[in-house]
Amino acid sequence: MPIRTRQLTAVLAVVLLTCGLSACGTINEKLAAGISDAIPAWAGGLPADAPPRPGTAKYDEFMKERERKRLEPALKDESGQPASSGLDVVH
Repeated sequence: MPIRTRQLTAVLAVVLLTCGLSACGTINEKLAAGISDAIPAWAGGLPADAPPRPGTAKYDEFMKERERKRLEPALKDESGQPASSGLDVVH
């Protein structure tokens, strides 16, 4: 009988550790989005010029501004040609 008790205790310990480990993974997944915003840029957090996260009011404003810039006509240089980005077509 003592062998079965030890086996049952070992199995129960493994099951509890497995459940605890999976619970930590779920909690970390849900907290990661909020905590990552609090990390400073020097420690590997988001840089100051990063776009806002989707689902926020600032994100909607950012997307409207981006669309407005996309629809603006291309700037022309002195010769009347659209300004090139410095990249030429390679044939």
